[in-house]
Amino acid sequence: MTKTKYLLPLVMITSLFFLWGFAYGLLDVLNKHFQETLNITKSRSTLLQAAYFGAYFIVALPAGLFMNRYGYKRGIILGLLLYAFGAFVFYPASEASSFNLFLLALFILASGLACLETAANPYVTVLGDPETATTRLNLSQCFNGVGSFLGPVIASYLFFGENTTTDSNNLDSVKMIYVIIGILVLVVAGIFMRTTLPEIKETEIVSSAELNERPLFSHSNFTFGLVTQFFYVAAQVGIAALFINYCTESGVDINNAAAAKFLSIGLILFTVGRFVGTSLMRVIPASRLLAIYALINVVLSVVVISQQHWLSVYALLGLFFFMSIMFPTIFALSIKDLGKHTKKASSFLIMSIVGGAIVPVLMGLLADQYSTAIAYIIPLFCFLIVFFYGLKGHKVKPVV
Repeated sequence: MTKTKYLLPLVMITSLFFLWGFAYGLLDVLNKHFQETLNITKSRSTLLQAAYFGAYFIVALPAGLFMNRYGYKRGIILGLLLYAFGAFVFYPASEASSFNLFLLALFILASGLACLETAANPYVTVLGDPETATTRLNLSQCFNGVGSFLGPVIASYLFFGENTTTDSNNLDSVKMIYVIIGILVLVVAGIFMRTTLPEIKETEIVSSAELNERPLFSHSNFTFGLVTQFFYVAAQVGIAALFINYCTESGVDINNAAAAKFLSIGLILFTVGRFVGTSLMRVIPASRLLAIYALINVVLSVVVISQQHWLSVYALLGLFFFMSIMFPTIFALSIKDLGKHTKKASSFLIMSIVGGAIVPVLMGLLADQYSTAIAYIIPLFCFLIVFFYGLKGHKVKPVV
């Protein structure tokens, strides 16, 4: 259980998970919106994901170094200020109807999110008993899921509503929502500036002094976790990025607005899956549950690729439920017993999110060349890697 003195910090940090979940939820709807309003291809629209997740790769390590010197709190405040600034850049991007300026705005915004995630994920794991770190991180990530599903719900009405035209000048809704986000994030930054957060030394919670002194990349649970997180994020981002395209091309008469609402249902399932998974971890080891969920998603991916009309759409929705616990569980298992290396390891794990920048572009190319369904071969491969990590790769090797 989390100690009482850690309750307020845990609640405040959990609020950050909601904020970056909401930003991510909007991202996938922007793909389809920009394809139509800015007249760009599927593969070019996935450059949004490249800008967004590429920022994680570039900024995460400097963010970790910044926090090693200045602490978690200042890292969080820096992240919030960058988040707000990026959101405000959406205003001139909308005025200019410039896709390249939108890419810059997303890069700045995501740089802030990279700081937040580099700080918040490991911070939650050390705010309490190490034995419940995975469960605690999954619980905080539940609110990330809440933000993720609210994003597409709002975007489906603002971007694809009945009164929304699709000419290149109709970007007012994009401009409005991001200005509001920027103002809200600045308010949250002000609250963090006025709040005291405890700084915790990770060296005090490692299970043995020998593990604390072991070089970072000799921890196999971390190195394999780094690879696994790359491929998991690749799968999650790729599945969502082409979700609307898959639904509208499935042959079951789903339009853009309906597909965006289906995406919100998928993200509701994602959120519910995190709450269910957090509860199941009380009776099933986190690593075993990770392996089970990954294997189920391998089967569901086969159904998606096979294009069985509504059955495949339902399988696509099912992927969200079983992806739910993967990121926080892989993260927590990867940083277990890293001691003094925890902040640096967190930086590398956040850098691995670059999988979300690279792989969706490959999926977009496959979709343009063959079909959107064929592109889902890539997530299938990614889930196989997650399965092997949950089965064996997560184990902390003892010091001999």
